[in-house]
Amino acid sequence: MSCVTKVPYACSTTKFQEHYTNHKGSGIPYYEGVSFQKGYGLGGIFRRLFCAALPFLVKGGKALGKEALITGTNVISDVVSGEDIKNAAKRRSKEAGKNLARKAIGSPECVKSELELFHLPPTQTAIENGQWIEFHPLSNVFDGGPVEFHIAGSGDEYLDLSQTQLYVQANILKADGSPILKEIKTGDNASPETKIGPVNLFLHSLFRQVDVSLNDRLVSNSSNTYPYRSFIETLLNHGFDSKTSQLTSEMFYKGSDNGLEKRSKFFESSATVDMIGGLHSDLFHQERLLLNLVDLKIKLIRSKPEFCLQGEEGHKVVLEKSACLSEKYALVLALF
Repeated sequence: MSCVTKVPYACSTTKFQEHYTNHKGSGIPYYEGVSFQKGYGLGGIFRRLFCAALPFLVKGGKALGKEALITGTNVISDVVSGEDIKNAAKRRSKEAGKNLARKAIGSPECVKSELELFHLPPTQTAIENGQWIEFHPLSNVFDGGPVEFHIAGSGDEYLDLSQTQLYVQANILKADGSPILKEIKTGDNASPETKIGPVNLFLHSLFRQVDVSLNDRLVSNSSNTYPYRSFIETLLNHGFDSKTSQLTSEMFYKGSDNGLEKRSKFFESSATVDMIGGLHSDLFHQERLLLNLVDLKIKLIRSKPEFCLQGEEGHKVVLEKSACLSEKYALVLALF
């Protein structure tokens, strides 16, 4: 039987409490990592800036390197000629700085037009001749029927769409076809006939939709908002002088009451009124010529009389004549 020696041990409650407290983290130093950052921060901004500026830096570096090579060659040439190297380097460096500032990294040299006293302006040689051609509708225009134009593409002629004009002869009649009587007031108790007149910008208000096709493919927006687009573009793209002169040919007279009175006087006694103006469609707002052998079709869909007339009901608009005026150019074939 083995002998076991017992060693007396005094249990300390305070030490166990300190051990537990320290294990919770209190009083023991610990390592804390840095906060996690999403994205590139400020460095990302400079990174994108550097990527955007890199092509310009490369271009500028090429120009700078080329000028430095020329400057070094000139300095060597001056030293060989007997000039002091310091003076040659200083003088050639100033010249290089002026050259870089003048070139502005690839900018071509020029002079002000005020100094071109003996400059001969360039001569246009691509277009041989041009002529205005009047195109008529495919069929007779009936009451409320659409107006369609077909401009066939010729072999050698290009079409200038930006100069295309719509010409219309129109009058206002009663619904039964009888003319409107002129307003006459003969006595104090006389009641003249109610006035009837066209709305503003009457030329374009006649049509609610304009379809444009190239080689039988529709290239315009098919919507019935053509009068609104025409009116908005007229208000925003023209000044006072234009609105009071050339736009009157489209029956544009600003003002609700005074404008209606001016427009109505043209149609008194069902008189025929001539109107002409450009079409408000995307294809006619660009200056590029339409290629040859491309057929152009324009279809103008009529608006209802209640939309384009102001005044008493029971009237209609009759189109006496309509045409599309366009300019065609014959090019010098040797250049193309």
